[in-house]
Amino acid sequence: MAWVLLLIAGLFEICWSIGMKLSDGFTRLWPSVFTVAGLIVSMGLLSVAVKSLPIGTAYGVWVGIGAVGTALLGMILFHEPVTPARIFFLLLLLVAIVGLEATAGE
Repeated sequence: MAWVLLLIAGLFEICWSIGMKLSDGFTRLWPSVFTVAGLIVSMGLLSVAVKSLPIGTAYGVWVGIGAVGTALLGMILFHEPVTPARIFFLLLLLVAIVGLEATAGE
């Protein structure tokens, strides 16, 4: 169950990261509210997950999910550059996330 909570926490990390961009420096009300709510949910779920997962593994997976998801959505929503190098490094992040999960010892 901790891994499921961690996955959901990572998805909410993507939400608050994208919300931060949409809030325009917290100058737009509803994107700002969305960002803060996503941050609270993400951190809350992460804190529950680390009760039974190693903190280094959980944090690395949480950050990795957020980084990969945010980078992909940045390319899709904000037309950020899509280059072979960026795709390669995102794939490396995915490999690292899977590796951390596989070696968590649970």
